[in-house]
Amino acid sequence: MTAGTDSPTQARSTAPHAPEPPEPAGPPGTAAAASAGPPVTAAPAPPGPAAPAGFAGVRPDDLPDGLVVADETGRVVCFNTAASRITAVPGDRALGLPLDQALPLEDLKGRRWWTLTDPYGGLATRRGQPERNLLLPGGREVLVSAQYVREHPTGPVRRVVVSLRGTEARRRTERSHAELIATVAHELRSPLTSVKGFTATLLGKWERFNDEQKRLMLETVDADAGRIKRLIAELLDISRIDSGRLEVRRQPVDIAAAVGRHVQVHTTAGQSPDRFFVRIRPELPPLWADPDKIDQILGNLLENAVRHGEGTVTIEVAPARTGDDGEEGTEVTVSDEGPGIPEESMSRVFTRFWRGSKRGGTGLGLYIVKGVVEAHGGTITVGRGPRGGAEFRFILPVGTPAHLI
Repeated sequence: MTAGTDSPTQARSTAPHAPEPPEPAGPPGTAAAASAGPPVTAAPAPPGPAAPAGFAGVRPDDLPDGLVVADETGRVVCFNTAASRITAVPGDRALGLPLDQALPLEDLKGRRWWTLTDPYGGLATRRGQPERNLLLPGGREVLVSAQYVREHPTGPVRRVVVSLRGTEARRRTERSHAELIATVAHELRSPLTSVKGFTATLLGKWERFNDEQKRLMLETVDADAGRIKRLIAELLDISRIDSGRLEVRRQPVDIAAAVGRHVQVHTTAGQSPDRFFVRIRPELPPLWADPDKIDQILGNLLENAVRHGEGTVTIEVAPARTGDDGEEGTEVTVSDEGPGIPEESMSRVFTRFWRGSKRGGTGLGLYIVKGVVEAHGGTITVGRGPRGGAEFRFILPVGTPAHLI
């Protein structure tokens, strides 16, 4: 190891229906005023789906999810652009239709949903329907939830507000989970087979092996058990990252010493000390971080550089400024001299299952590294190093606990 230092669109209806009776007037803040919500009035409107003005200039057509509103007679008075996109029903055709005709929804057993739920004639205490998968004509799945707006808690339904969402995002999540399970099953199968095989052999034929053979088999079992332990730890980290429950236990961390330890691990495992060049810049700010997670970051980045890169692996630690307020922080750069990462792949490096080569690994390490860095309030980027290889750079804020400031 070589070390160096340097210093509103209005609503309208195209079909006739009974006009809505005027609501009782009341001073702002009364129950009548609060429950009725903003009035929906008919007025000239430009062509296309129309709807009442929303809050603070936000209109129904600005919403990313489909919005359908039916009045007290059950006819549609709002059908926004997203609803048209999701259902493939033009908004101007839907306006004025009965709700069950504008949205002919069925459940997964083929039953008419509006007949089952009966929002206008059902239980007077029902306030809506939770989100569920329903089917549009043609079998297209859509996520639907509904809210029943009443003037009084058990009064008649004055409006039915329906939210529509496509199922693509949920399907992507389900596919991602399925891929994760498949990857885990594949990665666990090999070491478990090895552990089972060697232990069964030793238990059944202990006396046939000499001490050296027994030791070799036990060392293999120990290594494979360690691999299983690391994989389970990765899964737990992914679960915590995805759910936002990754905890960071901050304490003072000597980042330079941590880098030195990880380099020593690789040299002890057989890498040449000359393959590593460490540059520690002077005047590093104090760093409060989770030491175990800092080890996790450094371990992943150095292992990637050694396994997938070539030539000298350079690790540089320097002071940095983070965020818009220029807070002090520490910057760590890990680069190699290998072929680097293709430009078209750089946007996918920190996603699940990305592999830079076919040299093993689960493709989860860099996803976890990004989650851990961001849990510390930091950032991480990837690019091309000065000698052509991959270069990973992460910056962590000082992170001093509030009670010490």
